[in-house]
Amino acid sequence: MLETIAVILIILWLLGLVTSYTMGGLIHILLVIAIVVILLRVIRR
Repeated sequence: MLETIAVILIILWLLGLVTSYTMGGLIHILLVIAIVVILLRVIRR
């Protein structure tokens, strides 16, 4: 489930870059958190 959320956040982040529409730093913070969570899960396996 966390992987799905991370993918959705990455897609929204890329759309924000393409359309120049950003929600401030919130989406970037969420993206960083999602990447860290995925890396931790991969390392623990």
